[in-house]
Amino acid sequence: MKITKEKADENRAALIEAASRLFREKGIDGVGVAEISKAAGLTHGALYAHFKSKEELSAAALAWGMEQANAKLYSGTVDGEPDLDRFLSYYLSPQQRDDYAGHCAMAASASEIGRQDAATSAAFTEGYMVLVRAFERKVAANNPGADALQIAMGIVAAMIGGLAVSRAALSARPAVSAQVLEGVRQLIDNALGSPARSAQP
Repeated sequence: MKITKEKADENRAALIEAASRLFREKGIDGVGVAEISKAAGLTHGALYAHFKSKEELSAAALAWGMEQANAKLYSGTVDGEPDLDRFLSYYLSPQQRDDYAGHCAMAASASEIGRQDAATSAAFTEGYMVLVRAFERKVAANNPGADALQIAMGIVAAMIGGLAVSRAALSARPAVSAQVLEGVRQLIDNALGSPARSAQP
């Protein structure tokens, strides 16, 4: 029996969301299409009705994850611009560090993206640049004459890399893990020209 367009769209969305969560939790190379299909409540064949390959699904899932992150970025504004202080407090928090499946697709997959196809790389880069542009405007406003684009690129790379390092250190050195998050935040505040923050307990 032929399914409706609405149901087909619903199935596609379920596959993308399941893939995004599993890729963040286990890595792109650590998850097979059968596991994704099962998590979405669909058959293996249903996945290939929507995506020609796992690579095509990876690109779609990564793009979807970036959209969620960008929605979080723009969920609060100050004078029409994203509330970067609030966003950084959320992004670099222990709670989000521990939420592999639900937090930052870029931090979860950055080390794998270089081994994926061009479409997945493009999805990653596009999401990265959305964050960069938000920080670029803040840097330019606070630091006239600075190379705002380069500084913003460094800020976003520090966020992504810092979260990954904090996760890597957590099991063996929880204190180091926490210090990484705080150190990255202080580094970013300095780069943004924001007032100094006191160290977290």
